[in-house]
Formats: sequence, structure tokens, C-alpha cells
Amino acid sequence: MSTDLETPLPTKFDVADFDPKARRSRDIRRIALGLVALVAVLGLPWWVYPPIAVDIAAWALFAISIDLLLGFVGLLSFGHAAFWGVSAYSAGLIAQSFGVPFPVAIIGGAIAAMILAVPIGYLAVRRSGIYFAMVTLAFAQMIWFVANQWKDVTGGENGLQGVPKSFFGIEFIETQAFYFYYVAVIFIVLGAWLAWRIVNSPFGRVLVAIRDNPARTRALGYDVERYKLIAFVLSAGIAGVAGGVFAISHGFVSLQELDWTTSGKVVLMTVLGGMGTLWGGPVGAAVIVLLEDRLATSGFDGIGIITGSIFILCVLLFRRGIWGTAKNLIDKGTSAYTRRRGSKD
Repeated sequence: MSTDLETPLPTKFDVADFDPKARRSRDIRRIALGLVALVAVLGLPWWVYPPIAVDIAAWALFAISIDLLLGFVGLLSFGHAAFWGVSAYSAGLIAQSFGVPFPVAIIGGAIAAMILAVPIGYLAVRRSGIYFAMVTLAFAQMIWFVANQWKDVTGGENGLQGVPKSFFGIEFIETQAFYFYYVAVIFIVLGAWLAWRIVNSPFGRVLVAIRDNPARTRALGYDVERYKLIAFVLSAGIAGVAGGVFAISHGFVSLQELDWTTSGKVVLMTVLGGMGTLWGGPVGAAVIVLLEDRLATSGFDGIGIITGSIFILCVLLFRRGIWGTAKNLIDKGTSAYTRRRGSKD
């Protein structure tokens, strides 16, 4: 049987594929959600402090990259900070060394993250469950150690300082976070769109099939490890875009970007927002970043206690996450409304 990446694989039955009314309702829902997302993206720096808005956008894309693996392939990576951090360092070094506009540095960082993901993914995807998580964590810690020791390049514990925001000499973008946001968010939107295209393509259907039943998918003739590796590299590239935006925004890269706690934080955001939704990652990122900012501003030191408690409550009360629970309620309400309309007709 063909293993072409474009070969579709049947997935769960979807009424909207056969019912015109259900399909129309689904399309209207998607358009409405798209408009809400557009308003949120454009209005974010008006509602919150612009540097915080950039942080929310970067972490949102990072969470989407995790959801691509965890929610749609079933792979929990505890080492994704390696790609976020390596991209951040690479983007910072490119911007410093060559003085190129920061979009070029961000793209360079994403490419570096994808190159790093190839050998790591090649070894990691042959494992699953907790073993996959531990392998990715081990590689991430190795990279953290290299960055800490390679002080001539990374700055070691002092970090990489003075990362420029060069953008074709346009001063108000280079110096004001408000305008910088609207340029940087283009990369965030493109990364989110890429993730959406991946999961809504024949390739994405195969990934979901691998998540649900890898043995059956392999029996149908699909190279499961190859699909996992490609998904891993694509996820690393999306995480790399987010890491590059974060580094350029802050003008500084620290070892914290490579630490295992960064991986844990983005997994928390993804689970909190809702796995397997793509929308959940940005929701979880916004909640965590805003909460941390408010607590830090108030002088509260036990931020981890609060975020951990929220995570526990979410797992106990909202198993699908914030967005997943909301989506489930919306879907039930829409289905009930469609049935009532159908019975009247």
C-alpha cells in the first residue's frame, strides 16, 4: 500500500461531511472563530502592555507547536525548550553578528531548530509514552549544558545580551514595542496557520490515526516513524519561530529558555487550554502569562503555587481544558439546535 504523505486515511465519521446543514453550521462557526481570533490578535497590544502582548503571542505559538505533537500525534515532549531556546540563541547571534533585519534572524532561528530536531527526533520517535518524554528531556538537558559551558558564544550564565531589533532602519518599529508587535505577530499568525494546515490535511489525518491506533495505521502500510519524525521537525520549526520572536522582543536570551521548566510551562499551557484543539494553546498561554504578570507586579513570590493549583483544578474539573470544554458545550448546543430545526422542517 502507498505511503505517500498525501494519501488520505479515513478518520472518524463526521456528520458535516454528508449533511449540508451541518456543514454550513460548521463553516459559520469557523468563520466566527476566525473573526474573533483576528480581533484578539489586532487588539491585544491595546488591552495589555505591548511587551506582554508579544510574550503572549510567542508563548501561544509555542503551545500550538506542543499541541501539534501532544494533541494530534500523542507524543508528550518534555524537551521542546531545546528548540525554543536554540532558535532564540540562533536568532540573537544572527541579529548580532550580521546586523540583518529581525525577520531574517527569526527565520534563521527556526531553521536551526528544525535542523536540531532531525537527529533528536530520529532517535526519540522510536519510543512512545513516558520513554519518548524522557528521551526528549535528556537531549534538552544536554543542550542546556552545552549552552552553559560555551560561554564565548552564548554568554553562559550571563546570557546573550544586546540582541538588536533591526528592521530596515524603521526607528519606531525598532524602539517601540507597540509597533514591533504588529510586525512580529505576522510570524506568529503564519506559524499558527501552518499548524492548522497540517492538522487539516491528509497528512494530519494520518497523524491522528497514529495517535489513536499506531498498530492499525502501520498495518495499513503507513510508515509510522517517518510520519512522527516529520511532525516532530515541523513542531520544532514552529516552536523555533516562537523562540526567535521572544528573543528579539526581549533583546536578551538566557539559559532559562533551554531549561526543563520552560518545557513544563508550555505543556501546562497546552493542557490548560485544551489538547487537540490548536485554539487551546493560545488560551492557556494568555491565562498563564497574564496571571504571572499580575502576580509578579503585585510582589507575590509564590507564582508556581497559583499556576499549579489552577492546573490541578483544570485537570479535575475541566478534563478537556478551558477551550476544549467550551468547544464541547458549543458543539452540543449547535447539534441540539440543528436537530430541532430539522424536526420542524
